Amino acid sequence: MSIGQVGGVREGARMRPWRFVVWFGIISLLADFVYEGARSVTGPLLASLGASAVVVGAVTGAGEAAALGLRLVSGPLADRTGRFWALAIAGYALTVVAVPLLGIAGALVPACVLVVAERVGKAVRSPAKDTLLSHATAATGRGRGFAVHEALDQVGAVVGPLTVAGVLAAGGGYGVALGVLAVPGAAVLVLLWWLRTRVPDPAAYESGAGRTSTSPSSSSEQTGLPRAFWVYAAFTATTMTGFATFGLLSYHLVQRHLLAVSLIPVLYAGAMLADAAAALAAGWLYDRIGPRVLAGLPALAAAVPALAFTDTLAAAVAGALVWGAATGLNEAALRATIADLIPTPGRATAYGVFAAVTGTATLAGGVLTGALYEASIPALVTTVVAIQAAAPVVLAVVRRA
Repeated sequence: MSIGQVGGVREGARMRPWRFVVWFGIISLLADFVYEGARSVTGPLLASLGASAVVVGAVTGAGEAAALGLRLVSGPLADRTGRFWALAIAGYALTVVAVPLLGIAGALVPACVLVVAERVGKAVRSPAKDTLLSHATAATGRGRGFAVHEALDQVGAVVGPLTVAGVLAAGGGYGVALGVLAVPGAAVLVLLWWLRTRVPDPAAYESGAGRTSTSPSSSSEQTGLPRAFWVYAAFTATTMTGFATFGLLSYHLVQRHLLAVSLIPVLYAGAMLADAAAALAAGWLYDRIGPRVLAGLPALAAAVPALAFTDTLAAAVAGALVWGAATGLNEAALRATIADLIPTPGRATAYGVFAAVTGTATLAGGVLTGALYEASIPALVTTVVAIQAAAPVVLAVVRRA
């Protein structure tokens, strides 16, 4: 069907592109309210059920690997079927159901399964969601559009942990703290359905911006991914192999008695504020200098363990904030870079392939940092610094490509 003009807004997208980005950001805000509220206490929750540092590192790493690696399936599925909205809704639904159940799991094994299940929901929705957003950012500016979405996303990542912290401080257990997150979870699904009815075909934004857009069936014509894509994926995988999870950071804070369990979500909220600030700065810079904005990522990632795994509260808190800034920089630049590298046919597949590569590295990083933490913290710091030192070499290759 051809795309025409209706009242200044193209058919299939009955909403201005910036409004679409903001509303999707609000949906992500509410979703982050849910799952970041849960993630802020994943380490202490698993520890309370008898998990060791290795188990915490492995489970949180496996969760991130599932959130990233399974996109190798969901990305191509989105491109082949064109059911971007359906996959986005299904993925969000899995997440908002898994989190309240995690609070009442009561045993280590089901809790570990639910931690991973919540991340599987992210794997199902993310390639489709990022592709939907990428169409609107063609009109708003790649860096700025994704940065605004990420910043709104992180508002939920602040509110969720603070809500969990408040419930725990008031004497509620994990069941109550995670149970209240079912309310914003329900709002996520309602708003998603409403936005889908308003903008059934976000590809209209990209067509309206003068970019090439094709039907879902033509995605099979995509013959391969460019060399720059693979080198960029190698760079990000290198940084993720030497990147500790927040679950391990929070485990350290509780086990060393540096911070009360009820304050861990507050610290996580602070890390998410750092994430939002870094994302906005990175998005603004991306629209001016492109992927070179990623040059600062290895330095931030190397600083995390050097600060976070100390016995000084101030340094450990600073490490958590740097962790948040590194996450925000990576997230904002990642989606914009993929959108600029890959045309519409095959873009969801590219998001999925990229996530699979970095997901494998994230799992390796979770296990590596967890094992090194138990063996020797100085060895952990040295290893991470060495890994991050290798990343700029790969980035230099990206720039030449």
